[in-house]
Amino acid sequence: MSDTATRIVILGAGFGGLELSTRLSLELGDQAEITLIDRSDTFVFGFHKLDVMVGTRTLDDVRLPYAGLAKPHVEFRQETVVGIDPERRHVVTDGGTYDADVLVVALGADLAPELTPGLVECGHEFYSPTGAAAVRDLLPDFQGGAVVIGVLGGFFKCPPAPYEAAFMLHDHLVRRGLRDVSTIHLVTPMPKPIPISEDVSSAVLALMDERGITHSHRTWVERLDPEAHVVRLRDGREVPFDLFLGVPVHVAPPVVVESGLTEEDGWIAVDPATLETKFPGVYAVGDVASVPVPRAGVIAEGEAATLADVLLHRLGAGPEPAPFAGRITCYMEMGDDTIGLVDVDFLSGPAPVATFTPPSHEGAEAKRQFASARRQRWFGLDG
Repeated sequence: MSDTATRIVILGAGFGGLELSTRLSLELGDQAEITLIDRSDTFVFGFHKLDVMVGTRTLDDVRLPYAGLAKPHVEFRQETVVGIDPERRHVVTDGGTYDADVLVVALGADLAPELTPGLVECGHEFYSPTGAAAVRDLLPDFQGGAVVIGVLGGFFKCPPAPYEAAFMLHDHLVRRGLRDVSTIHLVTPMPKPIPISEDVSSAVLALMDERGITHSHRTWVERLDPEAHVVRLRDGREVPFDLFLGVPVHVAPPVVVESGLTEEDGWIAVDPATLETKFPGVYAVGDVASVPVPRAGVIAEGEAATLADVLLHRLGAGPEPAPFAGRITCYMEMGDDTIGLVDVDFLSGPAPVATFTPPSHEGAEAKRQFASARRQRWFGLDG
């Protein structure tokens, strides 16, 4: 390692941290000393949580150990970040301290089920791998009734996921012969499935209607009543349930809030073109960053690719970077082992646009190839 190598510390090894460390390793070589820190020992693609929830895959199936990372000039440390000083670009973990020339915060968003009264007592979150596994374990005892899937906050990862959960749960109940004695109802504050596109939203809602999945949009959950087993809505209505599956309120990790990096909205403000925060040399990507795009793994990966271009240019190893364009493909589970593709361009034009490719088995294969490519790129794993 060169004595003049740039010290780059990346906090968080999700989509953003993995893509950024991979790019910088490949293109900077010994010009950089890269430290990648995450509290977990494994990575899980977010979309696999739904496979775990309905029992088509196990947690062991979907976990990718960070021990398999073997990128030149990248050191992975399984540690919990307990302090961040963005002015000094100094990080404290439960295993040591780090000083950085470039500090990247990619710690994601924490789930806060306790912020919705009654959720912990009588509902179930399915938005973490362990939460999804807990739902899987209770589904065999569910013999039919009213299922409510509730989105409990305005900002949450992967906006299509609640709809995917409804489609996959529908299939699960059909396989068990319980669909005719069950209802599935989705409650969300979102105005429609894909807010930027009436056409794509209409296609999703039509598929829900075909399956008898009902929905309440622009609707906020106030609390769950454990005694009455009803969801009490902000508008005064009540929705009874036998099984409540919740997308918890999302918040920035406390260590990020305590560092002074966040703004009044609770997230880290960044320059959309460079992903730099108000602190020089400190950047943020992924769910924790406030960019005018949804939170999603593919968004975090795209932001990381843009940030890699920014850093390569600033370190004299690349051309002037283009700003983050927000172009993504979302692979949306739509039941019957099919995937619909939603191609979105958020930022490169005067207004966001989206196109929808109807669900198909070819779409499912495209999603498998998407995951396979990243397993190989980030972990060196085939298949």
